[in-house]
Amino acid sequence: MTKAYALHSKTQRDMDVKPFHQALADHGLSLTRGETNTLQINTGLLCNQRCRHCHLEAGPDRKENMDAGTAEAVIAYAARGNFETIDITGGAPELNAHIHGLVHELSPLCSRLMFRSNLSALNHERHAPLMALLKEKGAVVVASLPSVNEAQADSQRGSGVFEKSIEALKKLNRIGYGREDTGLQLDLVCNPAGAFLPAPQDQTAKRFREQLLKRWGIVFNSLYGFANVPLGRFRKWLDEKGNFDDYMMRLISSFNACAVEGLMCRTLVSVSWDGFLYDCDFNLSKEMYMGKQKTHVSEMDGPPPAGRPIAVADHCYTCTAGAGFT
Repeated sequence: MTKAYALHSKTQRDMDVKPFHQALADHGLSLTRGETNTLQINTGLLCNQRCRHCHLEAGPDRKENMDAGTAEAVIAYAARGNFETIDITGGAPELNAHIHGLVHELSPLCSRLMFRSNLSALNHERHAPLMALLKEKGAVVVASLPSVNEAQADSQRGSGVFEKSIEALKKLNRIGYGREDTGLQLDLVCNPAGAFLPAPQDQTAKRFREQLLKRWGIVFNSLYGFANVPLGRFRKWLDEKGNFDDYMMRLISSFNACAVEGLMCRTLVSVSWDGFLYDCDFNLSKEMYMGKQKTHVSEMDGPPPAGRPIAVADHCYTCTAGAGFT
């Protein structure tokens, strides 16, 4: 077993952590692919923010970014794969030079195009044409907003980011996003600002809906609350604060076998900025390639077949904690 597919030896020794695959086996479960209907595209690690919780360690100094050739290969794969959903993410996908072409070419190839944004990047005036293009194509905007408290949000994402995020949400509302009668869907994603698990999703959604409407007149469609994955910058922060062991035990003690069936990795394939395939964006962070081998998107005739095993490691406990990560 390679290092990428094994628990860190110090973690196993000090915490006596049960490997994730063993936790599955204890419940008579295995993690294999169902029908793959979603293509997730990571356009790169370049980002205008340097968020404390980022599992990819994205930031302004990162050079990894999808080039024109890879973008063309990804578009060709999307056409071959007949995916229902195409999910564009980053880094900040707004900062990729080929993002307009990707949105334009991918939108007719699927029934649901998703665009993930940290909001502050989308708020910049130079991205007004991109916002208009997303509206034109009917793309679902999935926006990260960790808190409706400015101090908490800025502590995770950087000083002044909260204010820019609010302005971006206002702009999206003005062009119709988040309003029930337009068909333009605006969803929010909330991650805890510290080393704890998210509150119940319905409670968080209610609080966000009330506060955003009351204070800024902002509306949205749905909110999803997910736990932070102990990888990348968040893992380093946990180590610095001495919270890694406690955080892992929270995840492990919250293991929910019922969440396994709906895990996103069972129906999703993730392609990186350099064109290689992974079972999910978290495995991309760990360089755990799909099928344990380096496969380029240009080598694939279509979606990965059902029944193929999914690569797992200790970070997978995040996706099966509580309500899960779907």
